[in-house]
Amino acid sequence: MTDFIVETSQLCKSFKSKEALRGLDLRVPVGSIFGFLGRNGAGKTTTIKTLLGLLRSDSGSAQVFGIPVTDADSTVGIRRRIGFVAEDKELYPYMTVKQIIRYTRPFFPQWRDDLAQRYLQMFELPPEGKIPNLSKGMRSKLMLLLAISRGAELLILDEPTDGLDPTAIEEVLRELVSIAASSGATIFFSSHQLAEVERIADQVGIIDQGRMIVSGSLDDMKARYQRLQVVFADRVEMPARWADGIASVRQDGRMVSILASHNADAIVEQAESIPGTTVERFPVTLKEIFLEHVRSN
Repeated sequence: MTDFIVETSQLCKSFKSKEALRGLDLRVPVGSIFGFLGRNGAGKTTTIKTLLGLLRSDSGSAQVFGIPVTDADSTVGIRRRIGFVAEDKELYPYMTVKQIIRYTRPFFPQWRDDLAQRYLQMFELPPEGKIPNLSKGMRSKLMLLLAISRGAELLILDEPTDGLDPTAIEEVLRELVSIAASSGATIFFSSHQLAEVERIADQVGIIDQGRMIVSGSLDDMKARYQRLQVVFADRVEMPARWADGIASVRQDGRMVSILASHNADAIVEQAESIPGTTVERFPVTLKEIFLEHVRSN
């Protein structure tokens, strides 16, 4: 069995004259919590719909569970093993909470009644409540219940905490980590909430303009990147060329802020070789890494 539950290679998709995906290479490790990040219009939702067989790519390849994704008919078996929460949070408007749970259950052989009951209580969902009367946050909770209760091997979540209050967000994030740890399920989620991604993801992929621009272990990324604050003495000339590994440089008078993507030790050594210079190192956040990459594309 492959080490990756989702794999795409040079995946391309256009809508009329607009390129949504331009050779996307994506690999999601089995058992990971994978944060899929990008600006609006970067190609995240197109990627998700392609993986689910709801869109057909123009070229390239995609596999889920090692099964090639072609179209909706050929991916029925894939979708039975996936729990999906869509960004729009649309559900059948003529049903109640209890009815849509009962309706959904027979489609999924691994359905877990115990989980459905647990989340019904945890999320304080009204069984007799009609779906059109639910707030966006309550609909988000209901879609999460339906996705998690399927006993899915892969959860694909598009903005899963959208509309939730801080307490509910805390509950959902805690449960996602618990699900990944206890069942071994892989969680692939798209979110604009970078602080939430940073809290629970162990893998991250940043997509921009339909291409993967950085992907890998979040811990490795944060260990590799460093923020360096360099203060020069008066009347000292700064280097015309810095050592390799600098992602960005911002100068304010005698102080220079450097984001190093690698090779931080060499950059520090170069700065400290200048008389009267002081250097401080600071860890970076996922937000800093994200902004640096999408600004440069």
